[in-house]
Amino acid sequence: MVYDVVIVGGGPAGLSAAIYSSRAMLKTLLIEKNGCGGQITATDLLENYPGFNGGVNGFDLAVKLETQVRDLGTKIVYDEVTEVKNGSVKKVVTVNSVYESKTVIIAVGTRIKEMNIPGEAKFMGRGVSFCAICDAPFYREKEVLVVGGGDSAIQESIYLAKFAKKVTILHRRNKLKATKTLQERMISCRNISVMYNTVPKEIIGEKHIEKIIVTDLETNHDKYLKVDGIFVFIGFVPNSLVVTGITFDEQGCIITDEDMRASNDGIFACGDIRQKHLRQVVTAVSDGAQAAVSAENYINNI
Repeated sequence: MVYDVVIVGGGPAGLSAAIYSSRAMLKTLLIEKNGCGGQITATDLLENYPGFNGGVNGFDLAVKLETQVRDLGTKIVYDEVTEVKNGSVKKVVTVNSVYESKTVIIAVGTRIKEMNIPGEAKFMGRGVSFCAICDAPFYREKEVLVVGGGDSAIQESIYLAKFAKKVTILHRRNKLKATKTLQERMISCRNISVMYNTVPKEIIGEKHIEKIIVTDLETNHDKYLKVDGIFVFIGFVPNSLVVTGITFDEQGCIITDEDMRASNDGIFACGDIRQKHLRQVVTAVSDGAQAAVSAENYINNI
């Protein structure tokens, strides 16, 4: 069977693409490695997504998107894509199968960036976390450190403050990058404090985290902080995927035009994997819609 559209990735961009391609009566397959929704499933509250006054829970939004996609007739397969082979008919190779399609929409997104300091790997999943909504309840009345200064770091710190006795934010610059609204909400949380111009250096502990060494960038002096847990929100790196014949930038993002067309005919990219300036859920679903429309136009002109 040759599909009209195969979508690789089930985050907001991929799900949006599936909605538009299925509504256009295109035979659509979506392949997702883990579970639909992507990073939004670990987000407590999306406050800037249109149509939800007061915000929407990320997991709830993901469920709504997946339900809509399934109701429209998109086939969803849980598998890992290892390669996309170009040609007049594209071949999408997974761990368990090979799928053929007239077009491919790549929406594999990004993954969380790690600190890459001694001790991080040792305590990954047992003291070092990348998801506040997943692990915050384990730190009731305890002291935690949040590394980062953008929207995600501040938003997750606010959520952690509901559980932890003390939340310390570690930021490498002299001011936060988060939006003013989030910063104002953070200031209202009395158990949150910020350490500026400071970076993590090493995590110390035997069976559990006991302390972390941080470095003051202004004085170059080290300091020990006693913490029970560390939450990391310092950005993302593109998920890698072998795709023949298309162009990536230096960071590993796919270069597209404004219609989501990659450098080879019939290949499109959308969402965080695409080279772009703003990575938000609202821009991801916009990308996905455009990618599906562009794929439909391509098929109509083959």
